[in-house]
Amino acid sequence: MILYTNLSILAKLIKNNFDKISMAIVAPSVLSADFAHLESDIRMAEEAGADWIHVDVMDGHFVPNITIGPFIVEHIRKVTRLPLDVHLMVENPDRYIQDFRNAGADIISVHQEACIHLNRTLQFIRSTGAKAGVVLNPATPHDTLTCVLDIVDLILVMSVNPGFGGQAFITDSVKKIAAISNMIGSRKIWIEVDGGINEKTSMDVIKAGAHVLVAGSYIFGSTNPKERIHKLKSIHPGLTSI
Repeated sequence: MILYTNLSILAKLIKNNFDKISMAIVAPSVLSADFAHLESDIRMAEEAGADWIHVDVMDGHFVPNITIGPFIVEHIRKVTRLPLDVHLMVENPDRYIQDFRNAGADIISVHQEACIHLNRTLQFIRSTGAKAGVVLNPATPHDTLTCVLDIVDLILVMSVNPGFGGQAFITDSVKKIAAISNMIGSRKIWIEVDGGINEKTSMDVIKAGAHVLVAGSYIFGSTNPKERIHKLKSIHPGLTSI
């Protein structure tokens, strides 16, 4: 199967001699897009300078909502060359990892809370050729990840409780991001933040050590989504390198 990912962009981001980031990585969440015009919304985000496309997958069990599956991801893959950042908010994620990779996911993130054997799951993701991410809910301590830091490519901090878009930012997330940044040390791991991201909160999380901003309603709920993407990309108060 041909994946239409811009692999040169992804490779540039993850190479070992990665230069200091000068701008935030912006990943618009299609959960907040207009699904009747999903292709045009994704193309708009790409043209506006988005770096990744974030896809929230919910099963109605791990979180109280149901969204999309591999079939939709496969069609999203056909309309964008940006890396697809797929966030699995599902029980037993191992059952679906290969399906989402086959559909075109470049980064696959699973919840620490949903994985009985997190080490095995992260290694499985990497074995498919995707980058492996792990997600922490707001109440989950950051130090639950100390034993998997050498096999993870991305840590996603939920700054709202997962399941619905448009929630208010949980301010304690900033302390967690700073603690994760310190815990990572010199390892080349992205820190991603999802939930309540806007101009103010994005500044706070980047200062704490975040690299990747997931924004849904802030972008797609705006009358000028392109301007919102530009604003997020322009925030760089001493971004940490990875």
